[in-house]
Amino acid sequence: MPANVNGGIQVISRAALILRALDGASEGLSMSQLAERVSLPRSTVHRLTTALALEGLVTAASPTARVRLGPELTRLAMSARREIRLELRPFMEQLFERLNETVDLAILDGDHLRFVDQIAAPHRLRAVSGIGATFPLHCTANGKAILAALPVAAVSELLPARLERFTEHTITRRGDLLNELESIRDSGVAFDRQEHTQGICAGGIAVVDAFGALAAISVPMPTQRFRGREAEIAEELLTTCASAVAALGTQNGWRG
Repeated sequence: MPANVNGGIQVISRAALILRALDGASEGLSMSQLAERVSLPRSTVHRLTTALALEGLVTAASPTARVRLGPELTRLAMSARREIRLELRPFMEQLFERLNETVDLAILDGDHLRFVDQIAAPHRLRAVSGIGATFPLHCTANGKAILAALPVAAVSELLPARLERFTEHTITRRGDLLNELESIRDSGVAFDRQEHTQGICAGGIAVVDAFGALAAISVPMPTQRFRGREAEIAEELLTTCASAVAALGTQNGWRG
């Protein structure tokens, strides 16, 4: 491989290191802090961050030369959200036709879940959440599906010290939730049995696209239509996951 190609690859790799180092640093990092985190000379870090700033990938965080992730990354992230919504919509429609219940699509947004698409059930009594709404992770089927699909260390960082109680069925002990996540990893399907909203239950699965974007498809419904259908819901969700994974070109829909 030509030397200039190798050099270009090295520049991209170093730039990626800087972007990852800035992830989560909402107040930004100084050149010295960045250099220490990525184990590169300060002059190299300064040159790379200047180039990244010209592309909007980093931006000034303070008058004292601290930098943070830039607005262009937010735009790219929103584009990725739109893409996964478009990719998964056909499988949501198939699931809706088979179960005749509301089908939601949600993604991880910080330490919450954000709904990005929905097909509403035709029933007068139905479970519907607005697109753009955020829900907690620990007591929703789609939230638990996403948690179970993440590395254990990431789960520990996402979960708050105290799990908020929403109903009498909400799991509020971290140990109990972590045990349930292990079971979800084994089965591939997560359930919310009136844990977030009294009278509403749901089943959910996690799906990963070819670029590693993680989303959750869930089927919420009133408890009276949920009871006795858990096996059916689980089977249909797993079928949906398998179809989506095959079409998206991922090895599986589960990170474990």
